[in-house]
Amino acid sequence: MMSRLRFLTAGESHGKALAVIVEGMPAGLVLSEEYIVRDLARRQGGHGRGGRMRIEQDRAEIISGVRHGVSIGSPICLLLWNRDWDNWKTAMSVSAVNEDIEKVTRPRPGHADLAGLMKYGLDDVRPVLERASARETAARVAAGAVARLFLEGFGVEVHSHTLSIGEAVARPPDTIDWAKVEGSPVRCSDSEAEKAMAAAVDEAASSGDTLGGVTEILAFGVPLGLGSHVHWDRRLDGRISQAVMSINSIKGVGIGDADELTRLRGSQAHDGIVADDGDAGARRWGRSSNRAGGIEGGISNGEPIVLRALIKPVPTVKKPLPSIDLSSGKQVEAHFERSDVCVVPAVGVIAEAMLSIILADAVLEKFGGDNVEETRRNCASYLEAMRRSI
Repeated sequence: MMSRLRFLTAGESHGKALAVIVEGMPAGLVLSEEYIVRDLARRQGGHGRGGRMRIEQDRAEIISGVRHGVSIGSPICLLLWNRDWDNWKTAMSVSAVNEDIEKVTRPRPGHADLAGLMKYGLDDVRPVLERASARETAARVAAGAVARLFLEGFGVEVHSHTLSIGEAVARPPDTIDWAKVEGSPVRCSDSEAEKAMAAAVDEAASSGDTLGGVTEILAFGVPLGLGSHVHWDRRLDGRISQAVMSINSIKGVGIGDADELTRLRGSQAHDGIVADDGDAGARRWGRSSNRAGGIEGGISNGEPIVLRALIKPVPTVKKPLPSIDLSSGKQVEAHFERSDVCVVPAVGVIAEAMLSIILADAVLEKFGGDNVEETRRNCASYLEAMRRSI
C-alpha cells in the first residue's frame, strides 16, 4: 500500500547530523522549530538516561518544505546536528583518513552488531552500531512532531505513560494526570510506583546492569473509520504494530487489553455496543468497555486507541556479556559503548511519534486533500454524514 505520509531518516549516531524527510504533508500547516523542539526535549529526558543526553541539546532545523512558517506541500526536510561529532571527526570522517582507526571486533549480544556485520560483509562493527543506534530515533521524534501538529487540527491527542520498569509496576489509574506524567522522571502518574521505578533504575545502575519495562500509548479523538479490513496491509492495528515494533529495544506490542484477553472467555473479552441516549444529533450508541483498544477488524471504532509496548533491557551493560573477537576467534567480553541504564520513559515518547505518523497517514488516506483546510473540510463532512446516518 502506498502511504500518503511517509518519512525517511539518514545519519549515524556520531556522524555530523541526523536528517529526516517528511513527504506528503499537505500545504497550510503552521509549523515552527519551537514546536518540534518540545518533543525532542521529552525524548532526551527520563531517569536512567546516559551521558549522551548531557552532550546533545536536540533541535530540528527546518531546511525545506516550509515558507514563512507554513508548509507548502513539498517534502519537509529537518536537520539535527550532533554535538558529539566534534569528538568523532576522524573516526566517522566521510572522507578517507591517513591513519589507523581502531576497529570494533567484539560484537555485543542483543544488538545488530554480529548479524549486521555478517550481512554487509564488514570487518568492523562500527558502521553497524552507528546506524543501528537509538540515536536515530531523535529524527523519528522530529517527524512525529510534524504529524502530531497535523493531528491536533482534527482533535486528536497522543500521550504515553510508563506502566512498569523492572518489577516496579504502577497501579491502573482511573484517570491519567498528563501534567503529572510529564513532570515525572520516569513518566508515571502513580507517585508510589514512580519512587519504586527510580529506585530500581538506581540499583541497576550501581550494579552495572540495565532494566526494561512497559509503556502505554494512547490516542484520543481518533475518528471512526481509519484503516480497513479489506487487505492485510491496510489494517490499522497491523500498521501501528509494525511502526512501534521498529523502535529499538521493543520486543512486543499489544493493542488494547491484549495480554488479559488471552485469559478470558469470548463472552467477557469484547466491547458490547450499548444504546446512548445523549444529546440530539449525537450518535445513538456507545461501548461498554474498550478492551479492543479502539480498533476492530483493522478499523478505528471511535474509542481511544490504546497500545502497550514491551521494552527489553538495553543490551549494552557495564559488565559485558560473552562474545567472540572476530579478528582472533577467541572468547572475549563484548565491546562496551556508552549507553543508558533504562530507556522506558524515552521509548514512550518515540512510540507517540510513530503512532502519530501512522494516524496522520491514515487520516490523509481517508480524507485526502492537498491543503490542510481541505482535509479538515472533508473530515468534517464525513463526520456530519455519519451523525445523520445514525
